[in-house]
Amino acid sequence: MRAKIAKNFTWEMSHRLPYHQAGCRNIHGHSYKMRVELEGDLDEFGMVLDYYQIKQIVMPLVNRLDHCFLCDSNDDLMIDFLKENNFRYVIMDDFSTAENIVHFILNELKHEFSKYDNLGLLKIRLQESAEVFAENEIRLK
Repeated sequence: MRAKIAKNFTWEMSHRLPYHQAGCRNIHGHSYKMRVELEGDLDEFGMVLDYYQIKQIVMPLVNRLDHCFLCDSNDDLMIDFLKENNFRYVIMDDFSTAENIVHFILNELKHEFSKYDNLGLLKIRLQESAEVFAENEIRLK
């Protein structure tokens, strides 16, 4: 039998979109809410995956992102500023749009979730505010 399960995570993080013509060009932050959804076959204990295991896989990434600045690799102005002031930051290859952050998170998590033979789908929904979210998914098998 197949089933879907999900676990939610939250953290605080700042970023900016340097190309943006409005407010998002400025440094700003969000209280991010992320839903990690898994689909797969039930194991011998009747679970897709123990929620504790999900937490063990996801929390290192959440802890890395919490209270940091998420910066795209071409934003030299911000990278220099963050380094000079010894601030926490994480660099990603693309602009830090919600869509690209979801892609970044999927790439960060897919290896660990792929280790479970019964899992077939990993879906991430990332909310930047109560009104907006981005979502994407990948097949694990």
